[in-house]
Amino acid sequence: MKLNEIRDNDGARKGKMRVGRGIGSGKGKTAGRGQKGQKSREGVSIAGFEGGQMPLHMRIPKRGFNNIFAKDHAEVNLGAIQKAVDAGKIEAGASLDHAALKAAGLARGGKDGVRLLGKGELTTKLSFTVAGASKGAIEAVEKAGGSVSVIEVVPAAEKAKAKKGQTLAAKKAAHA
Repeated sequence: MKLNEIRDNDGARKGKMRVGRGIGSGKGKTAGRGQKGQKSREGVSIAGFEGGQMPLHMRIPKRGFNNIFAKDHAEVNLGAIQKAVDAGKIEAGASLDHAALKAAGLARGGKDGVRLLGKGELTTKLSFTVAGASKGAIEAVEKAGGSVSVIEVVPAAEKAKAKKGQTLAAKKAAHA
């Protein structure tokens, strides 16, 4: 057997049915869609429509909501940070922020910054600059001889908006 002779077994791949290609094909004229009407046409979208009866997705009770103002923080536990220090990904006594934690593979996502959580034990002296931290996490870091400073993280979209506002104000001032 040669590479150019390799092919599927007979019947392993079934060809696509070509509809609307004459009566001899067996799927000519109406192409298997029956007779006239909305369902025989292209672009029909009546999924979930129940003939005027209240659809199931509207009859079922709804729960909860999606808070559009919720902050998206990358949550990092102290135990994971200690593991990274032990593995040599983070230097002892280092100053850590969102970028440093992301580079070490600890902070995933979190467009509003990092939130430090107290699960696990920290034995290394480290200083953190984060968007949020739990009370237990702050106590554990300070107990190990480190420090935590909580800052307000401004998302990139808001920075751009603020910058745009400043340039508009500068243009108006230059005009006057």
